[in-house]
Amino acid sequence: MTNKYMYFIANWKMFGGKNSLNSLDKVIKFFKSFKKKNFIKIIYCPPNTLINPMSHKLKNTRIFVGSQNCHENEKSGPFTGFVNSAMLKDAGAKYVILGHSEVRQSGDSNKLINQKIKSATKSGLSVIFCIGETIQEKRKRMTKKVLDQQIKIGLRKIGNRKNILIAYEPVWAIGSGIIPKPSDLFQTINFIKKKVKNIKVLYGGSVSSKNIDQLNSINNIDGYLIGGASQDSKKFIDIIKKTYN
Repeated sequence: MTNKYMYFIANWKMFGGKNSLNSLDKVIKFFKSFKKKNFIKIIYCPPNTLINPMSHKLKNTRIFVGSQNCHENEKSGPFTGFVNSAMLKDAGAKYVILGHSEVRQSGDSNKLINQKIKSATKSGLSVIFCIGETIQEKRKRMTKKVLDQQIKIGLRKIGNRKNILIAYEPVWAIGSGIIPKPSDLFQTINFIKKKVKNIKVLYGGSVSSKNIDQLNSINNIDGYLIGGASQDSKKFIDIIKKTYN
C-alpha cells in the first residue's frame, strides 16, 4: 500500500452524453468512503459539451473537471468551432489537457502547444502537458531526444510551472494494450524529472486494471492519465483501489 499522493485523470476523449453523467454516482460514492482520499486527486476531462453539467454534478465532491484542449488565443475572436481557456474556465473547468498525441497528429506543433500552455495558465487553468514518442522514434532510440525537444519548446518562457503536470504518453502505447517495460518507464520518468525540476510526472497509455499492479511497481510515477478504462466507473475505481492495495 502506498501513501503517495497520486493523480487519476480520466480522459473521456470523444465519448459521453448527458446520460453518461449518471456513471459518476459510483465514483462519487466510492470517493466519499475511500480511506485514502486525502492522497488522491481525481480529474475528469470530458468533451466540452459536458464540462458545465459535469462541474455542477461534481460540486462539493473534491473531484475536478478539465478540458481536453483549448485554443491558443485567450481573447474572443473569429475562430469558428474553437473554445479558449477563459471560456473553459467559465464553464467550470479547472484543468486542460494540452499536447495529447491525438491532437499533435491533427497538427499541433510544439510551438503551438507552448502558446496554448501560456494562454491556459494566464486564464488560471492548471495544465496536463502530454509528451511522448512514436514507435518509429522509439525504434531509432530517439525517445529522449524527442521528449527533450517537446519539453524545451513546450515550456519555453514559462517560469511559473507550479500548475503544470507532465503526462508521459508514448504514442505507441495509446489504445494498443501495450505498456513500456518497467525499467524503461522508470528511466524515462527519471529523465523527464531531471529536465523539469519539482514537477509531477504521470503516465498514460493503455492504463487498465489489468496492468496497474505492474505500473504501481514503478515508484517514480505520480499518477495516471487514463483513457478508455476511465469511461467505465468500475474499471476506473478498480485502478484507484489497486494503487492503494
